[in-house]
Amino acid sequence: MTSPSAISLYDTRRFFEKALQYGVQHGILSAEKIEAMRAEGPKGMVQIARYFGNEFLRPDLEKARDRMVNLISLYLEDSCQGDLRQAAESLRDFSLLSRSKGGSDMLKALIAMPQNSHFGMNERGGFTDEHIPLLAKWSLRSLADYQAELARRSHVAQVVEAAVWLAGELGMDAAELEDAGKDAEAVIRTALLVLATGRIEMPDWVAFEKMVAALRKKHGAAPAALPLAAPKKLPAHLWDVVEALRQSVMADAPKILDPALPPRQLFDRSPAFMGRYFWVEDGLNEVDHHDRQASAVWSKVTGGNADDGSLLTLFLCVAADSAPKTLLTEKSAATLLRKIRKAGFKPALAHQYILDHAPVQHQDAYASLWDDFVEEAQATLQSDAVHALHDALALLRRECHVQ
Repeated sequence: MTSPSAISLYDTRRFFEKALQYGVQHGILSAEKIEAMRAEGPKGMVQIARYFGNEFLRPDLEKARDRMVNLISLYLEDSCQGDLRQAAESLRDFSLLSRSKGGSDMLKALIAMPQNSHFGMNERGGFTDEHIPLLAKWSLRSLADYQAELARRSHVAQVVEAAVWLAGELGMDAAELEDAGKDAEAVIRTALLVLATGRIEMPDWVAFEKMVAALRKKHGAAPAALPLAAPKKLPAHLWDVVEALRQSVMADAPKILDPALPPRQLFDRSPAFMGRYFWVEDGLNEVDHHDRQASAVWSKVTGGNADDGSLLTLFLCVAADSAPKTLLTEKSAATLLRKIRKAGFKPALAHQYILDHAPVQHQDAYASLWDDFVEEAQATLQSDAVHALHDALALLRRECHVQ
């Protein structure tokens, strides 16, 4: 056991200094090599001072000395894994400037790595002169700081690489992902869902919605059985990051497969899911899909009737918050009027119905037709006078379709 009075020494010297002393003490570094280092050191300091500032200013030269020692230390400790003998031998066999450059190259490579997994926010093309101020800061940081940042950025790089690989398998390249500007994690999650449905392309919103519908139909009763799996040919070094995201999709599965949650509301308007999954933004296709859906609804409701009477009957039903119809019986018309007198008349509902379902090219005309009717009929429809119901029925017989 260590006695209470024992003293533990903590060596705060840079690794370069430790390796240098070790090399001298163990005869690895000769007097000639030490002398060569003494001649080489000032040259390196001037070069570093010039690169980061001004070689004619004493403060810049002093900081350049610190940077040179730290860069050499970073390279030696990292490349030799903290082994002082190996480090001393490296100093013996190579120049100081080469060891300093080795440390600089390590930091340049680190700085050029992606900082986050959002496509479009990371620079491509490696280290540039714009990164020099950042290199100046890192040239004075410790190996522990470097290793921690390297681990973080390496993970980010693997996530990005996995997203690019999976998207490539589904017909989308890196440039398209950058244009889309979404998180790599979202791309991976969606790719796993796409593969689970047997599809072969990254989806736009229309295809994404259909994919969710298909998954709900097949696996809605058993979210835990959702067949998510990465392709077997996925590079081995990417398995861990993809598996972690596969687990996150499995955690989302109960909500993804819940038929009570509209997909648009869940994936695009729910704070917990916004940006969590990916689809290709294709406004034209979405509009075309919406138009097709609206056209189908409109055709079913109107039965192909586009005369003013049919349309006004339809709009009146909607404004009364009743089922849309283009034809009313005397009895149903009277019931509708009583509902209006009791619950109110809501012309805005009909306007929204026109926007949601009417053919785009006719929406303005239909809205104008409805506005003219409301202006003329609203007072009569909402009147509680003695003969109001009789007058309102007469109005509907004249303007709408009442049998």
